[in-house]
Amino acid sequence: PRPINMVDQWSYHSRLYQAADVARRDDQLELVQLNSFGCGLDALTTDMVQQLMTDADCLYTCLKIDEVNNLGAARIRIRSLIAAVEEKQNKSIVANIKKIKPYHPTKFTKKMRKEGWTILAPQMSPVHFNFLEAAFNYSGYNFEVLNYDTQDVIDMGLKYVNNDACYPALLTIGQFAKAIFSGKYDTNRLALMISQTGGGCRATNYISMLRRMLDAIGMSHIPVISLNAAGMESTPGFRFTPMMLMRGAAAVLYGDALQRIVYRTRPYELNKGETDRLAEVWTEKCQRALRYPAPGKHKRILKSMIKDFSAIEINDEKRPRVGVVGEILVKYHPLANNDAVRLIEAEGGEVIAPDLMGFLEYCAYNKKIKYDLLAASKMSKIAALVVLQAMRWVRRPQNRVFKGTRFSPPVDIKNLADSAQKVASLGNMCGEGWFLSGEMIHLLNEGVNNIICMQPFACLPNHVVGKGMIRAIKQRYPESNIIAVDYDPGTSPVNQLNRIRLMMTMAKERNSQ
Repeated sequence: PRPINMVDQWSYHSRLYQAADVARRDDQLELVQLNSFGCGLDALTTDMVQQLMTDADCLYTCLKIDEVNNLGAARIRIRSLIAAVEEKQNKSIVANIKKIKPYHPTKFTKKMRKEGWTILAPQMSPVHFNFLEAAFNYSGYNFEVLNYDTQDVIDMGLKYVNNDACYPALLTIGQFAKAIFSGKYDTNRLALMISQTGGGCRATNYISMLRRMLDAIGMSHIPVISLNAAGMESTPGFRFTPMMLMRGAAAVLYGDALQRIVYRTRPYELNKGETDRLAEVWTEKCQRALRYPAPGKHKRILKSMIKDFSAIEINDEKRPRVGVVGEILVKYHPLANNDAVRLIEAEGGEVIAPDLMGFLEYCAYNKKIKYDLLAASKMSKIAALVVLQAMRWVRRPQNRVFKGTRFSPPVDIKNLADSAQKVASLGNMCGEGWFLSGEMIHLLNEGVNNIICMQPFACLPNHVVGKGMIRAIKQRYPESNIIAVDYDPGTSPVNQLNRIRLMMTMAKERNSQ
């Protein structure tokens, strides 16, 4: 038997669910689950194992194990379990096995699309998602990106998601929960959309956590659309068309360009607020341009954009440049990183943020790597190479227009892969994988010696390829000034602030030499 609403993405998960099923069917067996503190994978298994056991009226015992010597609490839990087992035997209580029914989540149908049901998506990157929202709406969907950025989003996430789950899961599902309870939307004509990576990251199971939240609040009738390129779930009412893909690619292109230009201009503007006002104007222009995307139009728009921002009066101040890398939502979402971009600018720095298109290229490039290093099919490699070539074609106008200006063009994914191989194997694909290491080395090669590596607390893959690589990178680049900052609901913002300010102090000292 398999769980009714989880993706078995790890063999450990499968073995644990099988163990739970055996234990719940045998009155002579009990199950004790040992949960490693800080292991994000366990956040998925504990919920599912608990459901399997409680559905059969069985006892569920979970012990969190940490590097402590005092195991008194664990002994008490085990003694309590033994006492409960003895009481069950004395009262002749037996397990009440419930057959696991196949889980059939509500689908978003063609009829729902024709009726104009509202589709909500969580905010991840305000700059990029403003354009993606327009791209989806021009493609025939009633699409809305949520823009909640207050503490109650985090509180909602903590209420409806296992608190050991990663921070991005809390933020995305918290946004959905707030929207549903806001009363703004007709929940009988509402659908939710969330991305599903399909890889080893827990993000593959965000959709499962979201559906568990809907079940908990009695809203399981709301369909959830999986946005993925791995064919994990079929959605009859949602299909990618060539025009929709063109609009989506153009939306990411405009978001990358605007982000790069704004971050390069705003710290040096003489008239405060002028850059942000012009960014709002260009956001509206680019949104309108997405109705009929074309490569020639992209080039003209980017040229005009650069011309307008270049007309902003700037000073000749020499600021330290600070690269911001890490987990994709944390590095882009102001609520997730406590508005780190504005903080860095206020502390006298200039932010260099990676392009979103680069991350999409990384996802496609991994298909090639899986064939080269692992056991993927040759067809998947060929398909990946075709997709990569299409992405390069989309980025070509940006490369040509930015060349020769003070706005540096983006880097090719092959160069990032070559950089990453200096310290890590390209077989590291969980989380941001080798891409994160490659970003840091590329920044250092470009003369950006100050880097903030952001990751959610308990994001084990990114701690390996991010924080875990800092020492090796510093050995190759002694001049580097790299810090790792964890973001989590329980992490002190003051501690994060102090770490960034200390890094900025060192950056300004070196910059003045």
